[in-house]
Amino acid sequence: MRRPGRDNAESVRRFTRRGLFLGGLQLGFMGLLGVRMHFLQVDQADQFRLLAEENRINIRLLPPERGEIFDRNGRAIAVNKPSYRITMIREEAGDVEAVLTRLAQLIGMDDDQVKAARRDLQEARPDVQVTIADRVTWEAIARVSVNTPALPGVLPEVGLSRHYPMKGDFAHVVGYVGPVSDYDLSRIKAPAPLLLIPRFQIGKVGVEAKYEEALRGEAGTKRVEVNANNRVMRELDRREGKPGVNLQLTVDHALQNYAQARLGEQSASAVVIDCTNGDLLAVASTPSYDPNLFVRGISVPDYKALTENKYRPLASKSVQGLYPPGSTFKMITALAALEEGLISSQDTVYCPGHLTVSGRRFHCWKTYGHGHMTLEAALRESCDVYFYDLSLRVGIEKIASMGHRLGLGEELSVPMSAVAEGRVPTKEWKRQRFGKDWVLGDTVNASIGQGYVLTSPLQLAVMTARIASGRAIQPRLIKSIDGVEQPLETKAQPIGLNENNLRQIRQSMFAVTNNRHGTAYSSRILAEGMRMAGKTGTSQVRNISAAERREGVSQNADLPWERRDHALFVNFAPHDAPRIAVSVVVEHGGGGSTVAAPIARDITLQALFGGTPPLSAYPSSDRSRIKAQQERLEREQRDTGDDGRDRA
Repeated sequence: MRRPGRDNAESVRRFTRRGLFLGGLQLGFMGLLGVRMHFLQVDQADQFRLLAEENRINIRLLPPERGEIFDRNGRAIAVNKPSYRITMIREEAGDVEAVLTRLAQLIGMDDDQVKAARRDLQEARPDVQVTIADRVTWEAIARVSVNTPALPGVLPEVGLSRHYPMKGDFAHVVGYVGPVSDYDLSRIKAPAPLLLIPRFQIGKVGVEAKYEEALRGEAGTKRVEVNANNRVMRELDRREGKPGVNLQLTVDHALQNYAQARLGEQSASAVVIDCTNGDLLAVASTPSYDPNLFVRGISVPDYKALTENKYRPLASKSVQGLYPPGSTFKMITALAALEEGLISSQDTVYCPGHLTVSGRRFHCWKTYGHGHMTLEAALRESCDVYFYDLSLRVGIEKIASMGHRLGLGEELSVPMSAVAEGRVPTKEWKRQRFGKDWVLGDTVNASIGQGYVLTSPLQLAVMTARIASGRAIQPRLIKSIDGVEQPLETKAQPIGLNENNLRQIRQSMFAVTNNRHGTAYSSRILAEGMRMAGKTGTSQVRNISAAERREGVSQNADLPWERRDHALFVNFAPHDAPRIAVSVVVEHGGGGSTVAAPIARDITLQALFGGTPPLSAYPSSDRSRIKAQQERLEREQRDTGDDGRDRA
């Protein structure tokens, strides 16, 4: 039966509406797909391209070349030497244990090395290149290269390793580098990615540590293409890092070597400073150690041998060591009195061998005294009673002020580790430190560099340079950075002391070494135009009881080493046109005149002549000993040698 026409029209309209609705839905859906495809293929193209590339391209850090360190003449004292090493990337290795086992068999790793490698791999990020074995032989590299298919993630490389060609000569100045430790990272707020690479080396002490960021440089990167097995197929591009800066020190390697050799195996130190500009020409400390031992992590037996040595080879005694300055401090007391107008060159003090202060007897080193002493005679013969008496008139505050003016009790700005501040005490200092009042006996002790007074060899050298020049000399260790001369922090201004007073002190110091009654006359210099002015010092480290004085004070040679006196000597030369100042401290060495003065004299001559001085510069009684010493040192230098190089 045929439908009426009206029903057919209605049916057509219904189907048309449904078709339009469905067509609209389809168009809308297609539109959404198009928008989404545009977003993914156009707007997000770079991001997805990067994600795709990361599946086949790895970005790796390129450690920069560490800056090198040279002496003032361009002689290398810290260099980078090529070394073969084997690295591994954990995420590329697959079965890490199996790969480590095969690698250990190939290159002969022991159990401890395998254990250390396993620990480093676990602690590092999976994509970080970890050094498994360093300084391996070419044969080991060849074996690894041949077996590459069986060692996924293992990469033989040529890297750079720190080397110190002069070994112990600069150990206390330059310091050394070593692997980054957890302690190192804990001190840095935001460690650079380089520092997170296991066994990456940074400066630990000395100049290496103080200039770490500048010496380290900035890392580069390289992009490498890898296959489905993470095997490197090719290097796509490379961005080289920025190498660290090169440093040139003010220290002279030949003079440093001589000072170290002259001090020998004693627990001692010596500092040589240029009186005209503050350049440190030698900063020696003995005994020393080979910093190369620390570069890749020192062994337990080697480290134990250093830490258990009673002479403390790891300590930089020239800047860290603090000692009672003994009689080398007497120039401070004398200058304080001269500046206050309390004495003149002709005034005398009678020395009967002791001075009683507040019921306590303070002794002079000369049991029966020196008799009547002028200032020059008191410094020349190191009369203690003269300075006891002087200190009671001038007072500790003026003495302390003079000490600070001449560089004592101050932390001098030198880029070495643990530079000591020292101490020149005052009444307020004792009150804060011990909660006790200052007494006259404290002043008497301080007047001859005993009691609470402590100084470092560096401070004593600066003090001597300031007395010699009349200027506020500041020590300088860095001569240039990447060839750019480094200026002094402040120009050495006049120290503000009366020149006549300084002249009296200099003349008295000249008498110490050139007058027959001087305490250092036997260590004088005979070379014309190079004679020195100096001051001996012997500082006690023990109390001498009244009973011991009655029975006779024990000789240093009869005492245990650690109870013997420290031997000190300071000097400048030439006396009439000072070029250098020197300080020497020999721990528990005995008398300053017999132990420290000859060493300082020999170092002074070496510095003035720029090499081995003629025997005629020495007193005739010393020449045979000096000749034998020179021959021995030259023989040792020939036998030892070094593989340093001059700067190009």
